[in-house]
Amino acid sequence: MLEKLQTIINKYESLREESLKPEIFEDMEKAKKINKELSSMEKTYELAVNYKKALETERDALDLINNESDADLVEMAQEELNEVRPKIEEYDRQLTIALLPKDPNDDKNIFLEIRPAAWGDEAWLFASELLKMYLNYAQRKWWKPEIVEEQLSEIWGVKFVMVKIAGNSVYSLMKFESWVHRVQRIPDTESNWRVHTSTVTVAIMPEAEDVDIQIDPKDIIMDTYAASSSGWQNANKNQTWVRLHHIPSWLIVNIGDNKSQMMNKEKAFAVLKSRLYQIELEKKQAEEKSLRWNQIGTWDRSEKIRTYNFPQDRVTDHRIHESWSNLPNIMMWNIDEIIDKLVLENQTMLLNKEMWNTEE
Repeated sequence: MLEKLQTIINKYESLREESLKPEIFEDMEKAKKINKELSSMEKTYELAVNYKKALETERDALDLINNESDADLVEMAQEELNEVRPKIEEYDRQLTIALLPKDPNDDKNIFLEIRPAAWGDEAWLFASELLKMYLNYAQRKWWKPEIVEEQLSEIWGVKFVMVKIAGNSVYSLMKFESWVHRVQRIPDTESNWRVHTSTVTVAIMPEAEDVDIQIDPKDIIMDTYAASSSGWQNANKNQTWVRLHHIPSWLIVNIGDNKSQMMNKEKAFAVLKSRLYQIELEKKQAEEKSLRWNQIGTWDRSEKIRTYNFPQDRVTDHRIHESWSNLPNIMMWNIDEIIDKLVLENQTMLLNKEMWNTEE
């Protein structure tokens, strides 16, 4: 363990030293890569440094206890030893989790898609509330959310929305939000005070890079059109919207949030790559579903993962069978506790899997 931790410390400090060299700013791609790696290693590095310091404190305290004749010094050393040993245990636990095999997508940006499902108007309203919740959460994390595509309903709500969220380790926290979210509440238009149930589907897709997915230009049919048109090419001179049709998968992407057709085209290809990449991930998850240990993220698309019950002021995550109160506060932005619990549960599963494999 100590040898592995020293390797991490050495690598982090070497990267940090390299990131401060003046010549690194001449190569922005390399600088970006180094800073991203530093960010992903930072927590483990801090744990490793604190763990080593705690072990040194333990060693010095034991040395005093075993070799010092002054009773007061021995008593102080014993107190220090009693304080540091629980810290060592906690650092050891956290490092064991931090050193688990990492999801290769954890450091990636994401595309978030929200689609209302059952019960029309109420689902549209709830979709807009989920969107606000995620946007607020992203801003509190100092991430950068950007609405790529949005289709508004006739009332205050959304029929579909896609958001790109960029920042540090976005996918690692947001990946457990995928699949069906259910809301139970009394709509304002309900005269008999009956509770209605609606559902909204959330999809979290890691942003694919060129090395992840390569698209053959021959497989693409691209149309350009204006927002005011019916979607046909050459409708008028302001053809800023872009539609990509990927023939092998039958996927269609429409992007037109920017005034530049070129920028919309770039965004459309980024979205298409991420959707194709997500399809490949889901195939892999389906293959692994028969294994004894499954991550929380491998959830059936047709099943609900969470219920927001407004009359009872309760949010329940069905994967880990836990509930939280103060629903209005959660819907504003405070989903940290839920996401942190899901991350911890997933880490525990992975840790148990690692121990089980080691025993075998």
